Amino acid sequence: MSFFLAIDQGTTSCRAIVYDKKFQPIAIAQKEITQFFPHSDWVEHDADEIWTKQLACCKEAIKKAGIEVREIISIGITNQRETVVAWDKRTDNPIYRAIVWQDRRTAAACMEDEEKLGIELLSTKTGLRFDAYFSASKIRWILENIPTARKKADKNELCVGTIDSWILWKLTRGAVFATDVSNASRTNLFNIKNIVWDEALLHHFQIPKEILPEVKPSIGNWGKTSKDYFGVEISINGIAGDQQASLYGHGCFDKGSIKNTFGTGCFILQNTGNEFVMPQKGLLTTLAWGEGEAITYAIEGSVFNAGSAIQWLKDGLGIIQSYDEIEEKVQSVPDSDDVYFVPAFTGIGTPHWDMYARGTIVGISRRTQKEHIIRATLESLAYQSKDVIDTMTSVSGGAFKDIRVDGGASKSNFLLQFLTNILQVPIRRNASAECTALGVVMMAAKGSGFYNHEDLKNFSNANLSFFPDMPLSHRDALYEKWKMAVDKSLGWAR
Repeated sequence: MSFFLAIDQGTTSCRAIVYDKKFQPIAIAQKEITQFFPHSDWVEHDADEIWTKQLACCKEAIKKAGIEVREIISIGITNQRETVVAWDKRTDNPIYRAIVWQDRRTAAACMEDEEKLGIELLSTKTGLRFDAYFSASKIRWILENIPTARKKADKNELCVGTIDSWILWKLTRGAVFATDVSNASRTNLFNIKNIVWDEALLHHFQIPKEILPEVKPSIGNWGKTSKDYFGVEISINGIAGDQQASLYGHGCFDKGSIKNTFGTGCFILQNTGNEFVMPQKGLLTTLAWGEGEAITYAIEGSVFNAGSAIQWLKDGLGIIQSYDEIEEKVQSVPDSDDVYFVPAFTGIGTPHWDMYARGTIVGISRRTQKEHIIRATLESLAYQSKDVIDTMTSVSGGAFKDIRVDGGASKSNFLLQFLTNILQVPIRRNASAECTALGVVMMAAKGSGFYNHEDLKNFSNANLSFFPDMPLSHRDALYEKWKMAVDKSLGWAR
């Protein structure tokens, strides 16, 4: 028998999924990870906890699958992007907690960076913009604020990388310190045209290249796991950031195809082939994946808070006790009663890119019930998606025939029906809600030589489709109110 193992490290949990050779999941293990909020706008993880729980998930998933470890052909690793870890290469010990992509502590410094360098210089090299979202300012903060960091860097005793490089380092017991092109492209330090760490940007951020990982194609040979963990060595043949992996998992191999993943955030990517499209109108240009010398690009729109807004309903407000309640509660009211919720907890992304926007609920009256707020929360995911999709349409010059969706919130039929009404295009939900993990095991299968490109194109997950049934005039009226609500959230924390 032949199996593949996906390591899926997200913002709120570690997961491992065993797939059979037809890419059907046969066992899943998941463990929640702790988020730390030591100050306002700071978000951190314990990197050792991530590793310990991720390894435990792998062992548990293999045990649940009832297979022999030697039957696993290859491992693929996908991860939350932009989050950074710094560790001592001699001891393997992190010198500080991982700084999460949602963290905003470097927002003011990023504004200064933009004044000094200018957004055009950065975007033409990295496809990104100056924002605390990306990795460079987080790495600089560690080097400037952790007492031992700069000294260790000067002595070449420090490793700094995104979560994929941390997990790869641990799996190989320090034999491989590397990252893939998709993760590197999210750091604000990587030239995505020349496919190298950019010397001028490294100099600006005062980050030595020696502390950064080697950059390799997403699909290929990443080494083998240490025998210590599973009793045998297992090849690692695919690594990609979570959103790029999801694009691959949806089978968006062709130029122009698009997907929307509802995770902690909401990220919409369109495959642009081998073409570098200059970022504009709040969109980003990113590397989708690499194989050999071939590079595939994508344009991306970012919504910072999607699933995190739903989590806030449960853990913050306490107006739901479990996520299973949501569908029933949103269907119990005919509409949101003119309540709009802009979940800009950590700023707002495409098309506004305002680091100082904050969450806003407007339209509350004496008759507002918790069900209206819950419904407004789900509706906000659709409105934010339209903000991005409209921007993409204006840049690409044409409408999309459909949008492929996945992620936890995509399980809500209400959300997807509302989304198709707001977008006025068909929505196709992948049969697998785990397209991130699916994508990276597909990469691993290709990188190991088990399958080729044509084999992967022939795999398809049946989709459940949703079609618009809302009058366009009603859609337009709802969306105009949404834009008014967004305006009230902008610049709040400045």
